[in-house]
Amino acid sequence: MVQHVRVARVAVTTQHPEKKRQTWIGWRLPVLILGAIGFLFPFYYMFIGSLQTTVDSSLSGAVPNPGNLSLGNYRSIDKNIDLVSGLVNSGVFTGGVLLGTVVFGVLAGYALAQLHFRGRGLLFGAMLLVQVVPFQLLTIPLYVLIVRDYGLGDSYLGMIAPFAINSTAVFVFRQYFLQVPSTLFDAARIDGASELRILLRVALPLVKPALVTAMLMTFIGPWNEFLWPFLITKQQNMQPLAVSLANYISNVAARSDNPYGAILAGACVLAAPAVVIFVAFQRHFVSTNLGSGVKG
Repeated sequence: MVQHVRVARVAVTTQHPEKKRQTWIGWRLPVLILGAIGFLFPFYYMFIGSLQTTVDSSLSGAVPNPGNLSLGNYRSIDKNIDLVSGLVNSGVFTGGVLLGTVVFGVLAGYALAQLHFRGRGLLFGAMLLVQVVPFQLLTIPLYVLIVRDYGLGDSYLGMIAPFAINSTAVFVFRQYFLQVPSTLFDAARIDGASELRILLRVALPLVKPALVTAMLMTFIGPWNEFLWPFLITKQQNMQPLAVSLANYISNVAARSDNPYGAILAGACVLAAPAVVIFVAFQRHFVSTNLGSGVKG
């Protein structure tokens, strides 16, 4: 009899945490759904507003009226600015910044993490100090240097140069390279591999999440950058999409029949590539088991 009572108590104690877990899961799902709706609603409202022929800025405007939806705002943007040229300029600008960020970030991060040289700690501290300096403080000196001294105004190189080295990306790569077991590098050096070969064949395959993370973190900056391309480009055919849309919103959208719709349409055009890229690469935001490369 006593044994039966003990078994019953054990069964109760083992079932209780399971019931609590099921209850927590039952409450968590509605909370996550509400959070997702709250997060996605501004994007939904922006897209619906960009399709409206007659402006409806009230909350009821979130419910689409088929008779009030058209692509007129997008046609107006394409008519007043060259979307293809703006997208190409933004793509070249952003691609150049990403290339510089990855190349210089990987080289600097690997050197700060795995190479031993005098002044390494001082150099890393200086790199961290650079991060607290606002870019706006450097705008005038950079403009004088790049435009007047180097003559790189109205050029892709002039737009890319100030953003080619990203101290945040260097920090990210350094932290990832520090997690790689040093025995892997030591074994490669014993086999006679050079540091560049070790970097390309040993280190980079293990820090692919860092590459994707750094690229996605860097992409949104130059893609939405307005101030520096606006200062450096005077020719309209060299302006990135963010600058062209800003000029359209300031000069043309105010005179249109639906200025709010034109502004929202411009925001959708600018945000669409970034949203697509983040959705496509979101699965790469995962951690990697760096210790799996070492046996024993």
